[in-house]
Amino acid sequence: MQQRRIGDTAVSAIGLGAMPLSTKDERPSPAGAEAVVHAALDAGVTLIDTADAYARDEAEFGHNETLVADALRSYGSGGSDVLVATKGGHTRRGVDWELDGSPAYLRAACEASLRRLGVDAIGLYQLHRPDPATPWEESMGAVRALADDGLVRMVGISNADVAQIDVARSIVGDALVSVQNQFSPGWRFSAGELAHCAGHGLAFLPWSPFGGVTAAGSLGSTAPAFAKVAEELGVSVYRVTLAWHLAQSDAVVAIPGATRRESIVDSAAAADLELSPDQLARLDAA
Repeated sequence: MQQRRIGDTAVSAIGLGAMPLSTKDERPSPAGAEAVVHAALDAGVTLIDTADAYARDEAEFGHNETLVADALRSYGSGGSDVLVATKGGHTRRGVDWELDGSPAYLRAACEASLRRLGVDAIGLYQLHRPDPATPWEESMGAVRALADDGLVRMVGISNADVAQIDVARSIVGDALVSVQNQFSPGWRFSAGELAHCAGHGLAFLPWSPFGGVTAAGSLGSTAPAFAKVAEELGVSVYRVTLAWHLAQSDAVVAIPGATRRESIVDSAAAADLELSPDQLARLDAA
């Protein structure tokens, strides 16, 4: 599979967004979730994106990290080269999502993620979302300290604007390697952040590349230009959409979610799908 870089690490251009394996009401069984992760690895995926808050509710906090760790362990030595990217800073109160970007909370969250993932250092640790109650500079100092203390190898931020990216760069330094923002055919408001990342050597990980869990099933009708190109190429609209993401910049590493083996195998194939200049122009203009 085509490779891209996150910091000093080469990863597959298509990763696996593990969130739906834990958060969907009709999520797979533990065995089914393991099969999805294993199918991703069989297809050449070497990046898995998770978070401590990916669970149905507060009682299951950490569910997705544990699931990913168990699936990698059961895969054997072949899972040792996978970069696991997790996040902290979102909390749960019942089923509700809340925020805590304070230094004390982020350190405690990181230490808990280390235990669930069963590693000495997290490959990529991302602040899940800015916390309005905590100055951004304090949150960035906290994740910088996690890197300085060896708890994490690399740092990322999520849901950040250009100004926040620049503050993060100034505080976190070379340990900052990625930004994860929403981006899809129907939601392109992070185009400026994507370009900013490309210009400063940061990977850009678009979340909800198909428009989100509830919207993904209707992508063919909500993005007709993408459906037309998919028809021309004889592939799924999802594969075309991910190829379009990758064509935006070499900085992009896409992380589609999946709850079925067939879905992640199809998504992984997008890394090697070449769109013509005409097709790209039509999709960019859509």
